[in-house]
Order: sequence, then C-alpha cells, then structure tokens
Amino acid sequence: MTSKRTGTGSECMEAGPVSSLPTEHGTFSIKSFTAGTATHVVLTMGDPAGRARPLVRVHSECLTGDALGSHRCDCGDQLDAALSAIAAEGHGILVYMAEHEGRGIGLAAKLQAYALQDEGMDTVSANRALGLPDDARDYTAAAAILRELGCPRIRLLTSNPSKQHALEDLGIEVVSRVRVHVADRPENSAYLTSKRLRMNHDVPPAAKTDESRTQLPGVDADIYAALTANEEVIAQLAQSQDGFIATRTGDACFVSGTTDRTHLHRIRAHVGAVLVGAQTVIADDPQLTVRAVHGPNPVRVVLDPHARVPVTSTVLSTGPTPTVWLISSEATPGAEVGDHVRVTRLPPAASPQDIIAVIRSQVAGSVLVEGGGRTVSSFLAAGALDRLFLTTAPVFIGDGVPGIRFHGSEVMAKALRRPFRRFELGDDMCTEYLLSPAAVTRSQSSPDMPVYASVASPQSIR
Repeated sequence: MTSKRTGTGSECMEAGPVSSLPTEHGTFSIKSFTAGTATHVVLTMGDPAGRARPLVRVHSECLTGDALGSHRCDCGDQLDAALSAIAAEGHGILVYMAEHEGRGIGLAAKLQAYALQDEGMDTVSANRALGLPDDARDYTAAAAILRELGCPRIRLLTSNPSKQHALEDLGIEVVSRVRVHVADRPENSAYLTSKRLRMNHDVPPAAKTDESRTQLPGVDADIYAALTANEEVIAQLAQSQDGFIATRTGDACFVSGTTDRTHLHRIRAHVGAVLVGAQTVIADDPQLTVRAVHGPNPVRVVLDPHARVPVTSTVLSTGPTPTVWLISSEATPGAEVGDHVRVTRLPPAASPQDIIAVIRSQVAGSVLVEGGGRTVSSFLAAGALDRLFLTTAPVFIGDGVPGIRFHGSEVMAKALRRPFRRFELGDDMCTEYLLSPAAVTRSQSSPDMPVYASVASPQSIR
C-alpha cells in the first residue's frame, strides 16, 4: 500500500501505509503521518471511527522514558498504561507525537534542564532558567490526524487538563477526560509533584482518598476543620530565615518545600475564597486552585485597586473557577476578561475590614489572604486576621522581597504578641498565630498540638 497526501494547508500531511504491530498488550495497526520534518505514529485497535467517542491517548515523544526506561519521568509508565487501557476496551487510538521531546523543547535542551534539576531546580524553574517555555508543545498535527481518522469526538486519556484544552481549541470535542494514573516512583515523585502544583496536572486517586498519604505528619486535622466550620480570616506566608519571600529578582520558586505547599493547598480546599494582591498576580501569575490535595477550588479574589493586573493573567483569563476582581471606583478594567470574572468596586480608601466585608457579601466561608507580603502585613497590622500560618524555611536570601513588615512599636513591651502553635512541615517550621479570641478557643481541643502564650519562654495556656 502506497503512502498518500492528506489534508490541506497547515494540516497537509503524508500518510504512510498500514501495517500490524504485535505488542504485549495485543496487536495494533500502525501508520505514520508526516508533516514537514516531523513523522508522527498512530497505533489503532479495533474500529475507533465506528465508536461514538473512542478512547484516545496523545502521547509526547520521550526517548529517555519510552525507549531507555528512565524513571526520572513517568512517560514510559504512561505509554504502557495507555496501550493497556486501549487494549482492555478493544477499540482506541494512540497518537505518538514526534518533536514533543521535553514538552517540546527538544532532547538537547531537556538534558540541559535535567542538569539544572540535579542542582535542585524543579522542572518548571529549569526550563525558565534556560529561557524556555514551561510547555512548548503544538497539537495541531494531532488534531488533524484525529479528524483524518474520523474521530473528532473523543475520550482523552490524560492527567493533563492543558492537553484537553489545546485539542478543544483546535476543534476536537473532548467529551470526557480519562485520567491515566500510574504510581509515583521514588525517582520521579518530586518531578510529578511539581507538575501537579505548578502545571495543574491531576492528583492521583491514592493521594485523594488515602488519609495516610494526605495527612501531614504533626498537623492536626482539626486545623483545617475549623476553617470549614467557621468564617475566619486567615493568612498564609512562607519566608526565608531572614524574612524574605523572594529574591531581589522576584524569584519565589520555591522558598519553602513540598510539604508546606501541600499544607497551603489543604487550606485552600477548606476556605470559601483566596485573596491575593495585584503584585503577586503580576509577579507569579498563580492559578490559586487546589491541586496537591482533594477538595473544591475556592473563589479567587484579586485585590487590584488600580486595575494593574493584565487581563491575560491566569486568574482573569482562565475559568471555570469564579474570580472576583476588586478595583476602585475610578479604575478602568480591561474589557477582555473571562466570563468567570466578576468586577467589583471597592469603597473609597477601603480598609482590610472593608475588603473582607465586600468579599463576604459575595462568598460564604473562611477567607484566605495568601499574598504577597505587603497584603498579608496590612491585614495583620489592621487586626483583620483571626490566624496566621507563617512558615519559615531554613534558607537565607540576604535581600529581596520582604515578608511580614509593618510599622512596629518603639519598645518591646508593646510588640505584637499572640498565642501560637508550632509544627514541622518537612524541613520547614510553621508557626500558627492565633490572633483572635475565637481562634484561640477553637484551637485548644487537641492534646497533640498545645497552644502557647507568646512570651520569652513559651508556656502552654491550655
């Protein structure tokens, strides 16, 4: 059977002949599609075009994981699991995408990123240090192949929501996403955690249902239950031993460790809203969703009196998580924000208490003030917080973006002291300051986490 040219314009590809490919999962049909310099491979089983919504895996080329058996990533495990799932169903497609090595940056750059990861960077920071995007993959050819195979409506095998969105933007209807869950390995656990925290990949079911994995050692579950049961205003901040939340260039990835970030996501899952200031959004472009643990996403609130946050930021451009954009009455917001955004005007010279009142008029539950340092400090100084989780990481930054700062007292006798509890989060130490009488009352039920008075020699007040 000879090859043939298919498609038009940017979708023009050279389709190769069909042959059989026996595997340990069964016999697949295999066919090539060449577009420009890239030759993609398609494995099919059964009659996927005859199905209303066939199972499809769009798999990115990974020499180290797929061919060499590397455990630095989960690509080889994902490929094997996808073929197994298709074989179990009896019908389906695997599109193997060439030139997707290293999320599209290429093999040489991926190995450079590996070297940076060996020095302590995570996968996202390593790419950025090389001046490369987090994810450079293009799914145009994949969408064209699926249309050519008569499968424009699919169930997608992936744990990456961005892959679904990319195909949908190219006209493929993804009626459901079937998560490909493979067990983390010791060698790739940190890598996969980074993708879940920073790239919105799904958390495996085991991490959602197994309490032994989701419970943080030394942290009483009542801490989070209190946030759900009451309407508190809480804050969370991670800073270095010398009091900075980022370097002088604004790099904050990461001050604290994975356990502290899991703790933060658990807090998000137990509050109604999460508030950040404009500078945090501009500097970090956060998602403000729950990814490291199981739970609902809070409403995202952006405190931006002068409407400085670009409408292209993740919180303003990406749904479906509802977002409240707090701006002043004089500010002019960008017109092209997502439908998930509600623009809300603040009263003149709004205090932290005024801001909380505006949020409470729209969102039920506790409110988490997450960042940055200036915003958290202003709420602390105004007496608007019930509790503050302040994590200190064993690192010295020297100078940079400050954490907690406010106009203090001239004498130590008048310094701000409040009852507190302490617990370890991996290598980090978290101090939970109980700033209101109600928070103190709600936090004295656990014998494993006593509440201490904030004096020179901590003494239990239980």
